[in-house]
Amino acid sequence: MNEGPALSILGLSKRYGRLEAVRDLSLFVARGEIYAFLGPNGAGKTTTLKTVAGLLHPEAGEIRVGGHPVLPDALEFRRCLGYVPDRPFLYEKLTGWEHLEFLARVHGLSGWQSRAEDLLALFRLTDWRHQLIEGYSHGMRQKLVITGALLHRPELLLVDEPMVGLDPRSARDMRALFLRLAGEGVGLFLSTHSLDLAAELAHRIGILHHGKLIAEGGFPHLQELAQQPESSLEQVFLRLTDEAGPDLFEGDSEGNP
Repeated sequence: MNEGPALSILGLSKRYGRLEAVRDLSLFVARGEIYAFLGPNGAGKTTTLKTVAGLLHPEAGEIRVGGHPVLPDALEFRRCLGYVPDRPFLYEKLTGWEHLEFLARVHGLSGWQSRAEDLLALFRLTDWRHQLIEGYSHGMRQKLVITGALLHRPELLLVDEPMVGLDPRSARDMRALFLRLAGEGVGLFLSTHSLDLAAELAHRIGILHHGKLIAEGGFPHLQELAQQPESSLEQVFLRLTDEAGPDLFEGDSEGNP
């Protein structure tokens, strides 16, 4: 394991035509830290995560995962990274166990079975592991994807909307897992609209608005920035994003980034 943060982003910019989806973004996620990445629809959160994962190429900036540069054909950073996208793809004609076995082969893992059994038990998927994925509910698919992302013990876990499709019990289990991972030294970078999740778990919170990081810090610091010391995170979020003003760039009115 390398020294330094699990994730560092310096001067990241990404455009879609005339829309500058992410503008000169700099932040870091320490090892063992839960960092909640908040922002309105179209703020650039998903674009940021996809760029960190190496799926998009930025116009400017430097990204390092586990100390390794994120480059188009690089493998080192990918070995340090677990990524759960907002719309994960699964081969529906595989069983859950076959899916995990496929990922283990991709990563060249040995002895992965005990790790898989532990995570499947946590998510109450043990009895479903030999069933075809086409029969899984949305929440079960989400849990299987997260299990696969953790199979190789990454140093950084990226999750885009971690609680989507999860029932209350599974959401509780997910919170417990995130705390456990942080305790093991994993950095977690969570893009979410769940302000309750951010307020409860995050060591630091970053608020992205129109591609710019407009505020960052622990919840008490954000309350100070918003001049609302007794307010909820929802009130702080609305105050800070309102103060940031309207977008200065033309772009996708549907907020796809």
